[in-house]
Amino acid sequence: MDRRHVEREKRTVAAMVGIYCTDLHGSPRGGLCDDCAGLLDYSRQRLDRCPYGDGKPTCKVCPVHCYQAARRASMQTVMRYAGPKMFRRHPWLAVMHVWTEYLRPDPQRPRFRRTSSDPRA
Repeated sequence: MDRRHVEREKRTVAAMVGIYCTDLHGSPRGGLCDDCAGLLDYSRQRLDRCPYGDGKPTCKVCPVHCYQAARRASMQTVMRYAGPKMFRRHPWLAVMHVWTEYLRPDPQRPRFRRTSSDPRA
């Protein structure tokens, strides 16, 4: 499976968390505080396990919310702060993120495979 979209999404999230942490937590450019590093690791795990794979929409418009409530609120705070700054600091990632969020067609919800141990099978 081609994972280019997911890898670009990981770079976008890393850039946003980096902007947020550098500006608000005083971390050196390229470094993250423990809280932001934990949030970034969590987001990477969630992206790796996304049921949509490379056809995933941005998390804002995704019908499946896979983040824990506290982590989702933290990521929303990061994105609200860093989103407007992305066009100046990382223009290509920002344009691709906007294209994915607003112009890319919504994917069909994936069908989950049932196993023999699944009671619904």
